[in-house]
Amino acid sequence: MDVNEYLGLFLDESQEHIQSVNTQLLKLEQTGSQEAIQEIFRSAHTLKGMSATMGYESVANLTHEMESALDLVRAGKKESNQLLLDTMFSAMEQIEEMIADIETGGRGANIDVTATVSAFQSFIGSTPKAVEVVDETVFTADLYTDSVITQAKETGFEAFQLHVKLSDAVVLKAARAYMVFDRLQELGEVVRTVPETEAIEQEQFDLSFDVLFVSQESADVIEHAVSQVSEVEHVQVTPYTSAAAGAPEVAVSAESVAVAEVKPKAMETDEPKEQAVAQAKTIRVNLERIDRLMNLFEEFIIDRGRLERLADEVGQPELNETVEKIKRGTNELQSLVLTLRMMPIEQVFNRFPRMVRSVAKDIHKKVQLEITGAETELDRTVIDEIGDPLVHLIRNAIDHGIELPEVRLEAGKPEQGRLALRAYHGGNRVFIEIEDDGAGINVDKVRSKALERGVITSEEATAMTDNEVAMLIFAPGFSTADVVTDLSGRGVGLDVVKNKIESLGGVVTLETVVGQGTKFQVSLPLTLSIISAMLVQVGDETYAVPLSSILETTLLDEADILTAHRERVFDFRGQLVPLVYLKEMFAIETETKTQFPVVVVRKGNKLVGVVVNDLIGQQEIVMKPLGTYLEGIPAISGATILGDGRVALIVDSNDLF
Repeated sequence: MDVNEYLGLFLDESQEHIQSVNTQLLKLEQTGSQEAIQEIFRSAHTLKGMSATMGYESVANLTHEMESALDLVRAGKKESNQLLLDTMFSAMEQIEEMIADIETGGRGANIDVTATVSAFQSFIGSTPKAVEVVDETVFTADLYTDSVITQAKETGFEAFQLHVKLSDAVVLKAARAYMVFDRLQELGEVVRTVPETEAIEQEQFDLSFDVLFVSQESADVIEHAVSQVSEVEHVQVTPYTSAAAGAPEVAVSAESVAVAEVKPKAMETDEPKEQAVAQAKTIRVNLERIDRLMNLFEEFIIDRGRLERLADEVGQPELNETVEKIKRGTNELQSLVLTLRMMPIEQVFNRFPRMVRSVAKDIHKKVQLEITGAETELDRTVIDEIGDPLVHLIRNAIDHGIELPEVRLEAGKPEQGRLALRAYHGGNRVFIEIEDDGAGINVDKVRSKALERGVITSEEATAMTDNEVAMLIFAPGFSTADVVTDLSGRGVGLDVVKNKIESLGGVVTLETVVGQGTKFQVSLPLTLSIISAMLVQVGDETYAVPLSSILETTLLDEADILTAHRERVFDFRGQLVPLVYLKEMFAIETETKTQFPVVVVRKGNKLVGVVVNDLIGQQEIVMKPLGTYLEGIPAISGATILGDGRVALIVDSNDLF
């Protein structure tokens, strides 16, 4: 079997099981749930089986120890304690490192797990294990067997009978048996098996089989080698003593000769047939194929826009009807294509509870993590890239923001700090917030350090608001930490975070109040290639405003414009909403009107009225990046190609607030 063919599947499923174990470990620590123990055991067992099948013995051996410890707990023979929980958390960190090593071409064998294995074995202790005693006369003599055994003994070999019992929860019986034979071939030669080899290969046996084996190794060496194979529950090695020559061959163990009907996988695990069919409907698709599909569909959308324009010019009813049918069909196809790349940000968020627990414990702090909006969907590309920046921000909040328990109590706060992680959609962007109720950022200290290092001048320092000064912590090499630790103080991290987020087309901001806490906000584009937009006219230029950010459109008279705090505003249903003129923002010459359209856009609870010359209408557009040449233009997030071949810029309404 070429395991490389299944490597991608192994890595994906391993990550799923690792995440499941992490989630259930936290649940187990907080509630002591028996259901959590069962879920952890199942995931560890499956992970062990997959790793063994792929030949990654380091992962298989560590998960085997974890499984053995959990088996005692779920059977009621041992009680879960903090030692076991800490050991399991450590084991999962090491397994993650092993999987990461395998992903980069390694074998996961360079991780030192000696201490973790010892801790598991210490927990397991000397718990007695039931040993299956097997009759030693499974193999009776015939002329062929006697001849082979006699010749083997003449050349210094000894004959052994092995009884191998697999775990009750074994996933692939034939694969486990193959691995046993593979180990035995390294030590000697297999003479016979019961049941026959063909039956074992076809999984036509229960959970045990017997092997007649000749080797120059001792029984202990053979037993140890076979017992190291994953999902081998027990192996018994005894010297083989032949019976009288010519005696009829019989098998004493009915279990070992039983030939079972070959069953589908779903039947082996007592799954309902319908459930197995439903599971088969989910497939994994290479991301490159989805990208190719997306690129082809983008071109199709541009051509569709061109076709719609030509149909309007021709004015033939049959052509218009056909174009309309194409439009309806492609609208449905578009929604399906777009969702292929969208994934819930839960994939990123789920790794943080264990990390917060570990970091807080290391620096003797108590932190409660609250996660909301994990179902918020984001493009797969952004999902893959945003994890590390969020890790930095969360670690920074725990280390710099949240105080030690005794300090919090003195300040009249609960000793346990609160760390909130939120995600939500806002227009055509996703917002992620990391907020703590800690000490806040010492703005005076930041200002002093910035002046000392020449990051700002004294004039700039005087003119800057507190939040603007606080943003200086994102400057390269900037740090206010008095002590260098493993978490902070080396002057690297937050500038890298800012650069990474900006490379994804995002923005990071912060708000802080001394003594009350700090909130970091990361704004990211959905990076959906195809969006619905309202096309608007400003002078001779056409702009696209994403429909997702539009509340409504309205007509406004010049007389309706008011002034408040030296800003132009208008009364929108009892609320004063500021006005932004695109012609002024982009310096476009246009005729003066006494009545003009206003596009009301929103960001959270805030509203802004965007003044334009004309409304062209709604259209599906393909977003294209501006590239480095036009990078950094305010209030513009990209461009699109219209049906007539012209280019229209896409307005980023979030920059208007």
